[in-house]
Amino acid sequence: MTERFVAFIGRVRWPLLAVWGALLVISGLLALSLPDKLSGGGWYVPGSQSTWVAEQQKEGFTGRGRTSVTVVVHDKRHATGTDAFERRVRQAMADIEGDKRLKAASHYGWSTLQGAPKNAFVGRDGHTAIEMFGLDVDDGTARRILPDIQREYDKRYEARGLTVGMVGTAPFFGEINVLSEEGLVKAEIIVMPLITLILLLLFRSVVSAVVAMITAGTAAVVTFAILSVLADSYDLSVFVQNTATMLGLGVGIDYSMFMIRRFRDELEGGEPVPRALRIALATSGETVVASGVTVIVSMATLAFVNLPVIQSIALGAALVVAVSVLTSVLLLPVLLYVVGPRIGRWDLFAKLRPAGATADPRERAWYRFAHRVLRRPVLSLLAGSALLAVGAVPALALDTFTPDAKITPTSSTVRQSYDRVEEQFGPGDASPMVVLIRSDTPLRGDGGRIAALRDELAGLGHVRRVDSALDALEQAAPGRPFDALEPAVRDRLPDPVRASVGYFVSKDRTKFIAQVIPEEHASSPETRGLLADVRRVAARADGDGLRIEVGGQTAEGVDANEVIADGLPTVVGVMLLAIFVILMLSFRSVLLPLKAILVNVFSVSVAFGMLALAFKKDSPVAEALGFDASGRVTNFVPVLLLALLFSLSTDYEVFVLGRVREYYKAGHGNTESVALGISATGPLITGAAVLMVAVFGGFTLSGIQPIGELGFGMAVAIAVDATLVRMFVVPAAMKLMGSANWWFPGRGRASSAASSAATSAAAHSRTRSTQDHGSERHLAELSADRGPEVPPGP
Repeated sequence: MTERFVAFIGRVRWPLLAVWGALLVISGLLALSLPDKLSGGGWYVPGSQSTWVAEQQKEGFTGRGRTSVTVVVHDKRHATGTDAFERRVRQAMADIEGDKRLKAASHYGWSTLQGAPKNAFVGRDGHTAIEMFGLDVDDGTARRILPDIQREYDKRYEARGLTVGMVGTAPFFGEINVLSEEGLVKAEIIVMPLITLILLLLFRSVVSAVVAMITAGTAAVVTFAILSVLADSYDLSVFVQNTATMLGLGVGIDYSMFMIRRFRDELEGGEPVPRALRIALATSGETVVASGVTVIVSMATLAFVNLPVIQSIALGAALVVAVSVLTSVLLLPVLLYVVGPRIGRWDLFAKLRPAGATADPRERAWYRFAHRVLRRPVLSLLAGSALLAVGAVPALALDTFTPDAKITPTSSTVRQSYDRVEEQFGPGDASPMVVLIRSDTPLRGDGGRIAALRDELAGLGHVRRVDSALDALEQAAPGRPFDALEPAVRDRLPDPVRASVGYFVSKDRTKFIAQVIPEEHASSPETRGLLADVRRVAARADGDGLRIEVGGQTAEGVDANEVIADGLPTVVGVMLLAIFVILMLSFRSVLLPLKAILVNVFSVSVAFGMLALAFKKDSPVAEALGFDASGRVTNFVPVLLLALLFSLSTDYEVFVLGRVREYYKAGHGNTESVALGISATGPLITGAAVLMVAVFGGFTLSGIQPIGELGFGMAVAIAVDATLVRMFVVPAAMKLMGSANWWFPGRGRASSAASSAATSAAAHSRTRSTQDHGSERHLAELSADRGPEVPPGP
C-alpha cells in the first residue's frame, strides 16, 4: 500500500502540488470571513433556569430586548445637580437612543426618572449615570457592531470630557471578539520567529524548516476555511480560532518534524528518495495517524459536556488535528519527494554542531543518560513520581467560573465601565440575580404570593436589596397593586412610573421580574451561596399557575459549572477507554497503555496544580501577564486541558514506544531497547516539546485570559512530560515491568522474552555495524529474520 502510494506521488507530484496550491488559495479566501462569523455565545446551558430566564427577558419589557445593554456615562468635568451635567449626560443618552445602528426599542434609568428614583441611577462620585437600553438587534449582530460603535463613541466623547461605555453580555463578547483577533496577531508575532529559530536549530536546514512550516500553515488555513463554512450553520465560539491556531501550529509542526526527521535519517543512511519516503510513512507516518486519532477521539468525548462553547472549541481542535494529519501524510510526502536530497540544504548553524555529532544512538549522551536511569529504576520512578505528586497538590484548590468583563484589559472602555458600575453602585449592581415569575394568566389583585416572595428574598443573607415594581404599583393602587397593570390604569401612570413598571413587568402582564442585588460580585463564594438560597426560596413559591426561575450572571456560571461537572466523569471514562484501546491495538500490549494512562494522569494533574498557583488570588504571575488575579480559572479551560493533554502526552508516548518497539523486535533485550529508544527519540521529542512550549507560551501572552490560561497549562504540562516523565518515569517503569511490557492475551510473555534473548547477541553486532550510516532501517530487516513475535505497530 505504502509502496504504491509513493510510486503514485512520484508519477504525479507536480499536478498534486498544483491541486494543493489551488486548495490553499480557495481556503485562504474562505478563511478571511471566519472572524466575523464567530460568536461570543455558547455559555447558556440548554434547558437550564438561566437560559430560560434569558430568553424570557427578550420581549415585552422596557429597557430589555433581543439585546440588552447598560450605558454608563461618566462626566469628568461636572457633577450631578448642575445644569451642565444634566445637559451633557442627557444628550449622550439621546445620541444612543437615536443611533439607527443600535435600534434602541426602549430604555429605562437616569433619563426616564425624576427625584429620588432618578438618584438611584447616579453613582457615589456624583459624576456617573447609568441607563438600561433594549436593542432590537439579534445578539450575533450586536456583538459584531458594538465594538466599532464603542470605539467611535470613545473618540467622539473624549474631547468633551465624557466617557460613554456599554456594559452587558453583547458588549463584553463583542470586545472579546476584537481582542481575540488582536491577540491572535500578537501571539503569531511572538510565536512565528520562535518557531522559525527552533526549527532551524533542530533541523539545521532552512529547507526542512520551510517544508515543515508550509505543511502546518496549510493545515491551519484549510481548517479555518472549513470552520468558516460550518459557522454559516452553527454557532462557533470566538475562542475556536485561537485554540485551533495554537493547537494547529504545535501539532502540525510536530507531525511534520517526525516525518521529516525520519526521511532525512533514511537519506543519510544511503536510501534513495522513494524508499526513504516509504520508510518514513510506514514508521513516523503511522505514528502521526495514531497520535491524530487519539487527539480527535479525546476531543470527541467533550460532546458529553452539554455546553455549546466547549463543544464548538472541541470541534475546532479535533478538526485542526485531523487536517494536520491529512497534510502530514498527503501533502508533506509530495513536498519531500519534490525536494528529495535537498531537504537538508542550507545549514545556518553548522558551526554550532558538535564535531563528534553522530546518528548512532549508542554514541549519544541520551543513551548514557538512559542507562544511568535504568540502573536505578526504583529510585528514578519514586523520585519522579514524588515530584509530580508535589506539583499536583495545588490542583485541589483550583476554582473555576464563567468569564466576565474582568478578563478584558483595563484599557478597554467595556472593562472600565464595568468596574465603574461596581465601584459607584456596588459589586452586585453590575450582575444582579434575576428572579423571573411567569404567570399562566395576566397578573391582577393583591399579588400576595409575589410580595411574600420578594420579602423573603430581601431577608436572605448577603442581599443588599431587591428591586421590583411592587412599590410603584402599590402607590398607584394601594392594597391591590397589580390592578394598576390594567391597560386603562397603566396608561395613565406618570411617565417615570410607567417606565419603572415596564422594566420589571411585561406588557402582557404575564411576566414579573424581581432583581436580587447581592453584596458581593457575581463569582464570589458568598454570591454563589446566595444563589442556592434564592433558588430554594423560588422553588418553594413555584406552582399554582406561577413558574419561578432564577437567572443572571451568577446563575449562568453555576449552571455551566454544574453541566461540566456532570459530564466530566463520562468524558474521562470514555477518553481513557479510547486511549487504552488505541494504544493496546497499536502496540499489542495491555500493560503499556495502563502505564501511559497513569503517567498522563500525573502530567495533567501537575498542569492543573501550576495553573491553580499561577492564577490564585493576587498572583504575581497572573498580574504580570495582565490577567485578572481573582483566584478563579475560566470554567472551560480545565476540561479542555484534560482532553488536550491526555492526547498530546499520548502523542509522545506513541513516538517513544514506536522506536523502543523497533529495537525490541530486532532482538534487543528490554533494557537495551528502552535505552536505544530513548536515545533515538530524545533529541526530537525534546525539540518538539521546546517548540510546543514556545507556541503555547506565546499564546499565554495573547492578552485573552481563557486562551492565556489554556496556553500556560499546556506549556507547563508539555515541559513536564518531555522532561520528568519521558526521561525518568517512563524508562524506569518500563525497566521494572520487563518483558511484561509486551504481554498481550494469546501471546505468552515468556516465549517473547526467550525469543528476544536468543537473538539479542547476533542482532547487537549486526545492528551496531550498520548504524554508522545513521539509519535504523536494518532493524526492520532483522525483525523479519529473527525477531520475537511482536505484531506490527507504529
